[in-house]
Amino acid sequence: MLYFSKSRIIFVSLICLLFIIIASNNLLKSDNRLFDKKINLGLDLQGGSYLLLEIDNDPVIEQKLQNTTTSIRSYFKDKGIRIGNLNLLNKKIVFTVEEKFKQKVINEFNSKDSEINPYYPKFKSHQLELSDLGNSLSLNFSKQGLVELKVSSQDQALEIIRRRIDEIGTNEPNILKRGNDRVLVELPGLDDPQRIKSLLGKTANLTFRFVSNNNQDSFGVEKLKYENGLDEDFVSKRIILSGDNLLDAQPRMNNQTNETVVTFSLDRVGAKRFGKATSSNIGRKLAIILDGKIISAPVIRDTIASGNGQISGGFTFQSATDLALLLRSGALPAPLNIIEERTVGPELGQDSINSGMIALAIGFILVIVFMFIKYKIFGLITNLTLIANLFILLGILTLFEATLTLPGIAGIILTVGMAVDANVLIFERIKEELKVERNNLIAFDSGYTKSRTAILDANITTLLAAIILFFMGSGPIKGFSITLATGIFTTLFSVYFIARLFTSIYVSKNKNKEVLIK
Repeated sequence: MLYFSKSRIIFVSLICLLFIIIASNNLLKSDNRLFDKKINLGLDLQGGSYLLLEIDNDPVIEQKLQNTTTSIRSYFKDKGIRIGNLNLLNKKIVFTVEEKFKQKVINEFNSKDSEINPYYPKFKSHQLELSDLGNSLSLNFSKQGLVELKVSSQDQALEIIRRRIDEIGTNEPNILKRGNDRVLVELPGLDDPQRIKSLLGKTANLTFRFVSNNNQDSFGVEKLKYENGLDEDFVSKRIILSGDNLLDAQPRMNNQTNETVVTFSLDRVGAKRFGKATSSNIGRKLAIILDGKIISAPVIRDTIASGNGQISGGFTFQSATDLALLLRSGALPAPLNIIEERTVGPELGQDSINSGMIALAIGFILVIVFMFIKYKIFGLITNLTLIANLFILLGILTLFEATLTLPGIAGIILTVGMAVDANVLIFERIKEELKVERNNLIAFDSGYTKSRTAILDANITTLLAAIILFFMGSGPIKGFSITLATGIFTTLFSVYFIARLFTSIYVSKNKNKEVLIK
């Protein structure tokens, strides 16, 4: 029925008041806000940086295959099978084996229960395949193995990129997958894109290794440069400790030397290994290496058994903060290359906001004028409903701290049009009912009831389109679909609760008079 109980009137009034208050939170300064929540502006509205990063998986593939060579050598040694010329060439492990053992080796590799292949059955996502080259055998990743390795690297990179960006405190970053080896990063409002590029461009692979000028080192040595690019040292290939054992890292001021350092703490396993290494190598230099460059190489003066230490290297406080951030967030599984970069200035973003607001205002005013001319008092009711609908929509977006983009504004404008469309269907149906029904209450109630199917059909099909856009689209398309889908629910609420409430009040007061919808 057209009748509204007092409880329903109070419910509708409270809902409207609540969302008006929440929506108005966006117009207040941070000190005067009732809530912390507000609508965030997207990259196209407030400016910022757009980075498309590509993951270089070659080092990951090389490392996985290098680990496998160790497994192969150990396994066949235990089996008493001699293999020779075991080398890693062009992303393949190539080795020779005696002819009488060749078929046995092939059978071992092809068996899913083989102990040779460390990726079976423990790591089934990284599959390897063996090829017979005649004089030798070669082992490499299968197509499926490469795809799954890339997906795994991408997932890890996505998580670590998110950690690094969250540490900086960037508002509403948009971090998305692109294909199976790219990551899109949108940073609205970013005022220092160079720092972000520097942080994301570093793998942050930390290792502790001893400086060794002895070429007879059983693990081998390699020459590495210091971060200043001038000095260099020979370091052992044996890794004493890696960043995996790090629990925390923080920038600090060393009160004794008055220089900025990075303090770190190790987990239980790392502390034990670090204590053992430092106790038996007092007087030796321990190189702290980040991404293949020596940060510093202090001399070990005493046993460090506490699991706490510090890294010095002539840092500024900013560089120490960034290094600590990189170490805390963990090493990327593979290097990242910036293949596309765009910067949107805040002035351009403000122009977009102004254009969007002008378009919304013009559309809103034209709709209000048309509805008032066409339906008089009922047009005024529709206009009040439209304003309430807009506030409810903005209130819901504020509540979920949605990110508003230009397509999102387009979705709001479309919502206004759809809300008017629903009211026009109802009023035209009421016109038809008034021709055959003299009781105003029954005519208006029938108009709302009989137009419901058409309105629901139109809105449900639009909602399905919005859901498809959300799951199939990305970035701006998702922003449009979110505001459109939210607008559908607010439109149905405003039409069947707010507009119907105002209409019932007016018709009830004029139930004995002739009520015309022009």
